[in-house]
Amino acid sequence: MLKRQAVRKFAFPVAETALPSYRSRIMIRAAAIPFVTPVLPTVPGWAVPQGSITSDSEAAFMAGAALNSLDGLVRADPAWAGAWRQRLALKCAVASVRLAGRNESEAALRDAALLTRPDDDPGPAGNVLAAWGRLASRSARVDVEALRVVVDLHGLAWSQDLEGFPSQIDALVRAPTPAPFSAAMIAIQVFAVRPDAEQLAWWLADLVLSQKLRWSRCVPLLTAQVFTPALHAGSSRLRPGAGGFDRAVCIAVAQGAAEACRIAGEIARRAERLAAVAPSLRAKGAGEAIVKLLCEDAVSGSLVTPRLSRFGSRRLFERLMDANAVRELSGRTTFRLYGL
Repeated sequence: MLKRQAVRKFAFPVAETALPSYRSRIMIRAAAIPFVTPVLPTVPGWAVPQGSITSDSEAAFMAGAALNSLDGLVRADPAWAGAWRQRLALKCAVASVRLAGRNESEAALRDAALLTRPDDDPGPAGNVLAAWGRLASRSARVDVEALRVVVDLHGLAWSQDLEGFPSQIDALVRAPTPAPFSAAMIAIQVFAVRPDAEQLAWWLADLVLSQKLRWSRCVPLLTAQVFTPALHAGSSRLRPGAGGFDRAVCIAVAQGAAEACRIAGEIARRAERLAAVAPSLRAKGAGEAIVKLLCEDAVSGSLVTPRLSRFGSRRLFERLMDANAVRELSGRTTFRLYGL
């Protein structure tokens, strides 16, 4: 029962963005939506790990430089930041379901989110995506009640030894330890008491990373690197607590920040095209569809709003596709999904 309620309450939320004044309006004019894109940062080439990094200090330096580049973008909070965070959450969810022994792709996770009726259970993979969507759309805080929901969405059993982790997270955030090492530390602590809950350990690591950087909302980026060479020693994947784990997390943070900046660039380019075509859109409800595109990773091609019919949304998305303002994400000719 908890899982069904949790999914209805938390699954696939509309991300909070720089558009709060539009959220409560029934009618949103497309031409009135503010598209102000900041100068997009790039992680310097020397801060992106190339080859083997054997020095702890070099790994930490690279992580710091990469996070400094990303920090400016996070604080600028462009209109499309919600879609960006949800896209990063999707990539982390793919790694998370793989940690659980499943193999759902990004496309399969999108389907679980958008092709499932609100009152239906989207299944194990869909619930994991719900946990990551929750992380990317809310403030970087977690209490025991919220942790219970996240544990349930990951398909894990609750245990008393997890109750103390919100307090441990608060202590880590207050401590003077650098952000990547704090993220590594919470992953190690969770994995030590619950080796069966590695996906939860990484979810909390991304939470702590954002909290340490004082970001108002989480930017998921570390977990997506779990299966990359950054978190491998030879042919073996490094589990939390293994030798060299802290250094590997720093390298993963640097790679994750660089990837996040690259994805931001892709989304920003389409958002600029969306801004260019928005004033010419005459469809009733076009503004509501645009807000969803700016807030979410993907939007159903059969979107229906109080002012936009299924037929109207299909024509709207076709026009946006022709303008290269959105892309079709499913690869299907029916039940299509669109996003920046």
